[in-house]
Amino acid sequence: MNKSNEELQKDVMAAIKWEPLLHAAEIGVTAQDGIVTLTGIVDSYAKKVEAESAAKNVAGVNALVEKITVEYSGTSTHTDNDIAREIMAAFKWNWEVPSDMVKVFVENGWVKLEGTTEWNYQKEAAQKAVKHLAGVKGVTNLIRINSSIKDHVEKTAIERAIQRSWSVGDQDIYVSVSENRVILTGTVDSIFQKDEAAHLAWQAPGVWTVDNELIVDYSYAMA
Repeated sequence: MNKSNEELQKDVMAAIKWEPLLHAAEIGVTAQDGIVTLTGIVDSYAKKVEAESAAKNVAGVNALVEKITVEYSGTSTHTDNDIAREIMAAFKWNWEVPSDMVKVFVENGWVKLEGTTEWNYQKEAAQKAVKHLAGVKGVTNLIRINSSIKDHVEKTAIERAIQRSWSVGDQDIYVSVSENRVILTGTVDSIFQKDEAAHLAWQAPGVWTVDNELIVDYSYAMA
């Protein structure tokens, strides 16, 4: 049988409270038929991201609606210019981020990243570098992947990577490839597994785009 709404709500609340950053955070959780909604106010963007990540990792969460807002104390003096400068400094000291290929825009604390990188890990590293900076209220990552590898992506290599993974190897995941584009279809048990499958696909050389069409469908097996 499926998890009840009350069981799912309690599990997500426990997962959020387990995260060190979120022990004292006032985050509301509601659950309805596998759809979890997070609400509340936190004092950093990092806490918002951690709450979302914790909820995704809970079995039974088929979809996540995130309505958490970031509000800094009235004593915060970080202007958009300050934030932009700190982001560029963070990029400069992070070898994973090709800072000359990433453009930064900041408006009212919301950061937009644009540009191109050769690998998805560089795109992700740029966003991670911003996460803990004071004054940041959110991030829109519009960086595109444009790899110098022009060969078609190897479908079997991605399938083997998925099969080797402890977290998604036993899931019904199907891989199709069209030049530098990967399409994932099938079903998985959690949002975490859906994200992990995409992460594995992104690691293949030459991937420019991953269309993650996996469906999250979790239910308990009958005892």
